[in-house]
Amino acid sequence: MASETTNPADDDRPVILLVEDEALTIMDLGDVLEDGGYDTLQCASAERALSILQARPDICGLVTDVELSGKANGFDLANSASQARPELPILIVSGRAAPDPDRMPEGAQFIARPCAGEDILARLKGLMPTC
Repeated sequence: MASETTNPADDDRPVILLVEDEALTIMDLGDVLEDGGYDTLQCASAERALSILQARPDICGLVTDVELSGKANGFDLANSASQARPELPILIVSGRAAPDPDRMPEGAQFIARPCAGEDILARLKGLMPTC
């Protein structure tokens, strides 16, 4: 029996980094993304997300909330991630912040809450190259 963290059958699934500081939201969205064919790595802060991105070259998409734990927000994370990995598809999600073209990296997309996890999944699939 495979452990929860490593499932050999899932080795070929694209890996998404999901950054959200609300426990129920990250669990629900993680389930939707995993049911949609992705593996997810989850964390609550931009600082942790950047260290994961640096350590995991297999990550092929980033979904982040704007308001996060820690000092940096989702816009800061998206810009840092885009500088480090310009090809990385980035989806920024928020129920409070508005999309700010001056704060979003080129190619990133914004989706406003309230929205269903399936809406985020569909938008992510549209952003993702095959990886």
